[in-house]
Amino acid sequence: MEQVFFDSGQALLRVAVSAVLAYITLVVFLRISGRRTLSKMNAFDLVVTVALGSILATIILSKDVTLAQGGLALAALIGMQFVLTWTSVRVPWVRKLVTGEPALLLYQGTILPEALRKARVTEDELYAAVREAGEDDLKDLRAVVLETDGEFSVLTQGKVPELSSLKGMDSAD
Repeated sequence: MEQVFFDSGQALLRVAVSAVLAYITLVVFLRISGRRTLSKMNAFDLVVTVALGSILATIILSKDVTLAQGGLALAALIGMQFVLTWTSVRVPWVRKLVTGEPALLLYQGTILPEALRKARVTEDELYAAVREAGEDDLKDLRAVVLETDGEFSVLTQGKVPELSSLKGMDSAD
């Protein structure tokens, strides 16, 4: 019955030591890689974060994975993320591939149905974002933008320049 709760004190000690060392290793690597690794996430960042969690759990719980192997896996994944973000800052087509473009969903009080469809956003979601921003009348809005991180920006009159100067936005034009 003892094995239901734990195999041995040695196995528990291994998990405890592995957890502490793996966590310290992850924190050190994340600090070295810079703030971008922990910033607001796009889809690629979310995948990397989930993968880091999976690697961390494997290091801690699997007897078959050494701390050195797990540390190398963490370093490789964080290194690839660093290279991807470094490249996306410097190469526009990589940035577009990785983060996409913001989508203009409403302009000067008018909903852009084709942009909603393309962004897979319902009118109800648009209205919810407007209410969350403390607004109640679409006609008072200059623009609603679906940002690359999935958040909505609700811009009231006077906060946004003319449509021609809204760079990098995908719309139904």
